[in-house]
Amino acid sequence: MSELPEKQVKRLHSLIQEAETNLAAAKELLISILGDDGTVITPKSSNAEDVSGKVIEGVFDGQKMAGPDGKEYPVPANYASKSKLVEGDIMKLTIADDGSFIYKQIGPTDRRQIIGTLVQHDGAYYVEANGKEYRILLASVTYFRLAEGDQVTIIIPADNPDAEWAAVEAAL
Repeated sequence: MSELPEKQVKRLHSLIQEAETNLAAAKELLISILGDDGTVITPKSSNAEDVSGKVIEGVFDGQKMAGPDGKEYPVPANYASKSKLVEGDIMKLTIADDGSFIYKQIGPTDRRQIIGTLVQHDGAYYVEANGKEYRILLASVTYFRLAEGDQVTIIIPADNPDAEWAAVEAAL
């Protein structure tokens, strides 16, 4: 058999996983609106989670969130680093009435961990692993106090061989 069916099966598997992630995000959103028992939840002003404003869902690209309208929204590097966000994660952005941005990861993509070496060039940091360089956030470099040549465990999307970005899991 040729490679074509194998590529088609892998693509189909990827599409099914993406659909399952979107379905899980939709269910979570529905539960947040209706509650587990199907009754409408009324916001309580004392709860810090209840923020009124515009809600946008999008996909994390390694640095920013891409909205469904094609607009890009800046994700704070410290949040992305601390939350170990990777390309393909589904996020929710609430733009509060006071103009503040509140991000929440609502649909993590499948992940895998690999070990690589920290390198720096062109003013950016990368982890070289499995013959490929993955860009990492400066916030991760400073948080983990990494230096060029350090061994690092990174997290990459499991089903995206073309991923350019990785999240730092730990310094070794």
